[in-house]
Amino acid sequence: MAGRLQGKAALITGGASGIGRAAAIVFAREGAKLAIADIKPQGAEVTVDSIRQTGGEAIFVRCDVSSDEQVRGAIDTVVKTYGRLDCAFNNAGIIAPIGKLADETEEWFERTIAVNLKGVWSCMRHEIRQMLKQGGGAIVNTASAAGLVGSGGSAAYTAAKHGVVGLTKAAAVEYARSGIRVNAVCPGVIDTPLVEQMVADRPKLATILLAAEPIGRKGRPEEIGEAVAWLCSDAASFVTGWPMAVDGGLVSQ
Repeated sequence: MAGRLQGKAALITGGASGIGRAAAIVFAREGAKLAIADIKPQGAEVTVDSIRQTGGEAIFVRCDVSSDEQVRGAIDTVVKTYGRLDCAFNNAGIIAPIGKLADETEEWFERTIAVNLKGVWSCMRHEIRQMLKQGGGAIVNTASAAGLVGSGGSAAYTAAKHGVVGLTKAAAVEYARSGIRVNAVCPGVIDTPLVEQMVADRPKLATILLAAEPIGRKGRPEEIGEAVAWLCSDAASFVTGWPMAVDGGLVSQ
């Protein structure tokens, strides 16, 4: 039986590990042809190899999403390889150091915005241009539970993720009649290398994050990947402009 994304060409940024890798594996299982974009070739090639070993089709594209030129080049590579771009999961991002707003540096604020917000904007800009040429497509952006509620200890990150939700809603309205759907996923505490990095040497923080999850555990990366695959599929054909919380009930408290 054909998968939900059978034959669709998809780009996933931040596909070298964590949510991006898990989503790529789900997409491949559902029949998509993948382009895995990341600044970490070694991790991205592991993702590509995992897909190919199960009979899927995937390529690696090196891309720093904070560079508009590299983003444009990545989209061009996808189209040259597969002929079109049907789905895009703009997932690349960084986690800011824990600290209060007054202690954040200008350098770190600018870097966080450049990757987590401008990077999504840049990806969407080039993806939408291609999708307009071909008559439609589906885009999903990675926001965060911190894009739906205030999150103390990471003002720049919270601002960026709120911005991703805003970009998602604006683009969804602008391009709804062009056959382009734009949604976002807002993960809670997910068991990824980035979260491990954030709580390293901070056992109290790890305990606090886990206690904040009503479901009683951290999410698995593949649980986010399943949500993204559904949003990109025709099963979600009437869904656009939605910041979908996949967070174990975190923001419902």
